[in-house]
Amino acid sequence: MTTPDELKREAAAVAVQYIAEGMAVGLGTGTTADFFLQALGARVQTGLRVVGVPTSARTEARARELGIPVTTLDANPRLAVTVDGADEVDLATFHLVKGRGGALLREKIVAVASDLEIIIVDGGKVVPALGAKGTVPVEIIPFGWHNTAAALTALGAAVELRSLDPAEAANTASAEHAFVTDSGNFIFDCHWPAIPDPAALAAQIKAITGVVEHGLFIGIAGRVIVAADTGVQVYERPSGAG
Repeated sequence: MTTPDELKREAAAVAVQYIAEGMAVGLGTGTTADFFLQALGARVQTGLRVVGVPTSARTEARARELGIPVTTLDANPRLAVTVDGADEVDLATFHLVKGRGGALLREKIVAVASDLEIIIVDGGKVVPALGAKGTVPVEIIPFGWHNTAAALTALGAAVELRSLDPAEAANTASAEHAFVTDSGNFIFDCHWPAIPDPAALAAQIKAITGVVEHGLFIGIAGRVIVAADTGVQVYERPSGAG
C-alpha cells in the first residue's frame, strides 16, 4: 500500500505542472504543502521563473532553502495560483477544513488573493462531511480569550486552547503554554459533533468578538488534486458550489 507521504508527493507532482513562467504563487503551509515546495524548487532549479508568497515563517524559510524566490502580498496583491494542503475536503461542495498546522489566517488571506486555489491531499483527507475526522481551528485574539471560548462553547463546540505542551492541551485555566501563531494569536481547536451547514457555522464563528479567523474554507478552493492507491484524480469545483 502506498504511504500517505508518497501520495502527497504524487499530488504535488501533478499540482506543480499548473505553475507557469512568471507566475506569482501562494505557498501553503504544512507537510503536504512541503512536497509542493520541493517540486516547485526542482522546477526553479531547471530555469522556471516564479515568485512565491509564503503563508508562514516556516514556509518562507523552506522556500528560501529550496531556492524559490519569495516576495510579499503587498508587493504582489493578486496571485495567479496558490497551492496548499487541507485537513478535510468535501468533494461535493469543495468546502475545506484547514489550519491544524497553525497558519490558517495567512493561508486564507493568500487564498482569497489568488485567481485559483489548488488543494492537494491524499485520499484519507476526503470526508463525507466536514468535522468527520477532527477539529476546526479558530484563531483568536489572546486578550479576553476565556470569553471567546465561552461564545464558541455556546455554539455547541467542545473547545481546547492549542498548547505547545500536550499535557496542557485541555487546560483552559492557563495560557502559559499556548501555541502562538505568526500573527501573535492563540488557536482554539473546536469540535462540533456534526456540521450540517458549514457556511452558516462559518458566519456564526466569524461574528464572535475576539475571533480573528477560522479554518472553515467556504467557496475558496477551485481545484482539488487527490492522490489515492488507485491513482491521482483532479477535481474541478462543481458548478454552484460554495
